[in-house]
Amino acid sequence: MAPLAPSQPAHTTLTLFGIKPGHWRWGLAQMGTSVPVLQKIKGLNFFKLLGSGQGRGFSLKPNWYRYGFMATWDSPSAAEDFYGSHPLLEEYRQHTFEQYTLALQPLQAHGLWNGQNPFTQQTLKAPEGAPIAVLTRASIRVTKAIDFWRNVPKTSQSLDHAEGLLASIGLGEAPLIRQATFSLWRDEASMKAFAYKQATHREVIKRTRTQGWYSEEMFARFTPLSSKGTWNGVDPLAGLL
Repeated sequence: MAPLAPSQPAHTTLTLFGIKPGHWRWGLAQMGTSVPVLQKIKGLNFFKLLGSGQGRGFSLKPNWYRYGFMATWDSPSAAEDFYGSHPLLEEYRQHTFEQYTLALQPLQAHGLWNGQNPFTQQTLKAPEGAPIAVLTRASIRVTKAIDFWRNVPKTSQSLDHAEGLLASIGLGEAPLIRQATFSLWRDEASMKAFAYKQATHREVIKRTRTQGWYSEEMFARFTPLSSKGTWNGVDPLAGLL
């Protein structure tokens, strides 16, 4: 039986790291070397170290200079302690030219991530007119990978013209088969207009069900509570929080 989601929405953070030119080997290595350190951090309930792809969504082309760290915490103070003083973050600072950290409140989360739902079992209403963040994550069946990659990049390309999209990135735990997209939208209406009205996106969602591409998937929405730093040189949420 999969572990239950938190009874209350779990305080969640996502940090994106921009690796300095020439430091890509360190960036790749930290995907393994950081794990034992993170496993010992007090108040850290769930975490994933994530690579990234080129472009706005799912991508076959890796970006060796952008990595992510997604986590849930016992409390906001546990996250603040880590980000404020942990030696691991100082090591990251030495190898990165920028960091962007979002504090997120889960609004809803459907599905599983490695057998669990780490975010929430509630469904909360998004604040009216406020920015919203979306995580779509999937484990792709090996036998379906070719069909998946023939179709999904079309949806990623359609993000380039999505009205109300502030920023998005393709993230992943493993090349080809464990992929995610994280996106920031101006408001819930913009996000829903793309999700339910954009023809390419609707077709891919339909094929996801009929073709059985995924062995596991998760869809989660969040309200951004705060942002710090830059992502590609800017804060996409500047002036909106």
